[in-house]
Amino acid sequence: MGGEDGAVDEEAEGVGEGGWPYIQHRGGAAGFLRVTGATSLAFADYGGNRQMLTTGNVAGNDRVALFLMDYPRRRRLKIRGRARVADAREHPELVAQFAEPAVRRVVERVYFIEVISFDWNCPKFITPRYTAEDVQEATAPLRERIAELEAELKK
Repeated sequence: MGGEDGAVDEEAEGVGEGGWPYIQHRGGAAGFLRVTGATSLAFADYGGNRQMLTTGNVAGNDRVALFLMDYPRRRRLKIRGRARVADAREHPELVAQFAEPAVRRVVERVYFIEVISFDWNCPKFITPRYTAEDVQEATAPLRERIAELEAELKK
């Protein structure tokens, strides 16, 4: 999510011809993005690269774009919406609602997004990628079988 503030020079400011912002990687653990209503989302946010692009951009232009990837299933979802930001220091109840306990102390703000549109992209050129946990789970039966065979060889 991110992009520039939509000032006069759209190309230089990172906004496309439709006025929607350029997007950058932001993420979190599975489930960090919460559905809060039929057309609304929210997530707790904490410091990233300290450029404050997203927060500054939303202050100047509330249009946001989300690009959600599901590499193992080769699915990609683009969401466009309008965002508002709540300061975590002023709203600890929101931090408690939208952040996992382990990260609550580092949450700086909570984003609320009213979804305007979304689009599922073609999976043709999405390379499947897997987390270490996915690989561990998929290979567990093989590792167990190897252990059994090694035990038999020792006998």
